Amino acid sequence: MMSKTVISLSSAAVALALTCGSVTAQVAVKIGVMSDMTGPYADFSGPGSLEAVRMAVEDFRAVNRALAVEVVSADPQNKPDNAATVARRWFDTENVDLIIDVPTSGVALAVAGIAKEKNKVMIATTAGTSDITGKACTPNTLHWVWDTWSSSHGTAEAVVKSGGKSWYFLTADYTFGTTMEREASDVVKANGGTILGSVRHPLGATDFSSFLLQAQNSKAQIIGLANGGADTINAIKTAGEFGIVAGGQKLVGLIVFINDIHALGLKSSHGLQLTTAFYWDLNDKTRTFGERFAKRMDGKMPSMSQAGSYSATFAYLNAVAKTGSAKDGAAVVSNLRAAGVFDDPLFGKTSVRADGRVIHDMYLVEVKKPDESKKPWDYYKVVSVMPGDKAFRPLSEGACPLAK
Repeated sequence: MMSKTVISLSSAAVALALTCGSVTAQVAVKIGVMSDMTGPYADFSGPGSLEAVRMAVEDFRAVNRALAVEVVSADPQNKPDNAATVARRWFDTENVDLIIDVPTSGVALAVAGIAKEKNKVMIATTAGTSDITGKACTPNTLHWVWDTWSSSHGTAEAVVKSGGKSWYFLTADYTFGTTMEREASDVVKANGGTILGSVRHPLGATDFSSFLLQAQNSKAQIIGLANGGADTINAIKTAGEFGIVAGGQKLVGLIVFINDIHALGLKSSHGLQLTTAFYWDLNDKTRTFGERFAKRMDGKMPSMSQAGSYSATFAYLNAVAKTGSAKDGAAVVSNLRAAGVFDDPLFGKTSVRADGRVIHDMYLVEVKKPDESKKPWDYYKVVSVMPGDKAFRPLSEGACPLAK
């Protein structure tokens, strides 16, 4: 369940690359990476997110040696009750200041409440529900990478406008999946499409036959996959065995990670359009990070969640340096909100809204054909850029009390 890495950052502080300020006395900071280490989401979060956090701490040390940072990790097995137990232990007895990554929406909502209660910080880089910055927002929570609103709107709108008018959803039966289905359905209907039905499956399902038969029998043009990770991969593979795409229906993944494309291969996934916050081959900075990450992760390139864990950790440590302490979580988050627009090394121009939503550009990408890929993990071509102020739900529509 637990692993630990301790990194002591002593001696005088030097100027921060993104900074805001520095401290002269050593400040203790403890970061807890709560992630799915072995389950259906481990490939795009899990060990890779833990390694990304370690990389961020190392890079922070290169520019500011005033913090003593300890990193611990735990796997709540995607269960909110397990996550709540770990969070309380971390906050109450193990002096953890930040919980980051957070593997599922149910886990994130449970941990967010505890972080607020204990005046600590939670930064979600993997969990998707937009409720984190909506009705469940707190002064202690940030949502860093993507959410169900950004992914469902970006992908669903593009598909409907290209002619995919009738939809049937294959939905993971928990908060993330149902939120994704609801938000994508709103987009489809708003753009003149229709919803013919949906079927729900448990997290980590191994047999998608009956679910896909229902989707196939619906005769919908589009089967929307409101699930993620191994569930998405298994659904696409089963659909191939059933000849669903060959029969004229199209699969659309509402949240797909580059690791999913790698597992499926370009032969099975080319032409798929999806929305992402990060692509390792986007520019020189992302390529440098991606290549460093791959050397430490057996050749695997980072997912957007793993890149987000790096980005959020570095920004959080900068905020602690400016604040002078990690103990008042709301004050650290307030510092990040007050920072205005900053140049994040992986996400570009970035800012933090009052509701905790981190704003940056998103990208609609298309998976390349096998003969278009020129090197390992060369999978995407950018179709369009969605500016940050358009990519996420408007602040006024989220029902976050902090936005009033």
